[in-house]
This record gives sequence, C-alpha cells and structure tokens, in this order.
Amino acid sequence: MNVILLEPLANLGDLGEEVSVKPGFARNFLLPQGKAVRATDENRALFEGRRAELERAASDRLTQAKGRAAQLEGVTVSIVVKAGDEGKLYGSVGTQDIATALTEQGIEIQKSEVRMPEGVIRSLGEYEVNVQLHSEVTVGIPVEVVAE
Repeated sequence: MNVILLEPLANLGDLGEEVSVKPGFARNFLLPQGKAVRATDENRALFEGRRAELERAASDRLTQAKGRAAQLEGVTVSIVVKAGDEGKLYGSVGTQDIATALTEQGIEIQKSEVRMPEGVIRSLGEYEVNVQLHSEVTVGIPVEVVAE
C-alpha cells in the first residue's frame, strides 16, 4: 500500500515522501495516528496545499526535541535496587524505571522514548541508555545501577 508521510519517521522516510508499506502497518498505525494518508491523486493535491504548514510543524517538533536534548546533557541516572551477593538484581531495571528516575530529576521523559537495545538491565553496574526524543535527535545517558 502506498502512503504519503505527513511527518518524518525513522527508518521509513521524510515528510512528503510516498512510500510503500504493508497494509496492516498503514491501517493499524500510520493512518489512525495521522502520520500518513493514502497516496491518491486527491490526497496528493491536499498535501501540496498543506506542505508549508506540515513542514513548519515538523520544524517546531525538531526544535523542541533539541531543547529537551540540551536538558539531558550531563545528566546521570542512578537507580537503587535490591541485589544478591553476586551483583544479580532481584528483578530488572527497564524503560519505566529510567523514565521515572529522569522525571524525578525534573526532566519530563516518556517511557516510549527510552531505548534499550540490549534489553532490560539485570545486574549491577554502569550502562549507556539512549533516549530518542525525535527521529533525528537521540541522546545517550549514563545509568548507574547500585545495590540498596
């Protein structure tokens, strides 16, 4: 299914690009969330009429994400958890724990913005976790997991 993107999306395309995606992805995610419209002649004409407005909105979101990234510079997250003698955690540290710790420091972060490519943290130590604020703005944050 061909769709026209109404905002830049990582690993998919930029604003205004016509891309081919699987029908389920378009039907269940892109179209209901307003991230894309079906690629018809009528929608192409509507998009060209709204292009300046959509580009301005995308630029504003990018500027806002860069401002939030500046807040995250130099921030270190320390999470205190229960652990066994060998450094193994009773449980794990996930995206929600990191987002909560950052929010407690006064930086508003959503759980969905925290990226942990290697999965949850299950042992004590220092880790690098990425926070993706925008498809073009990603900030690395050191996370220290210490025993209680």
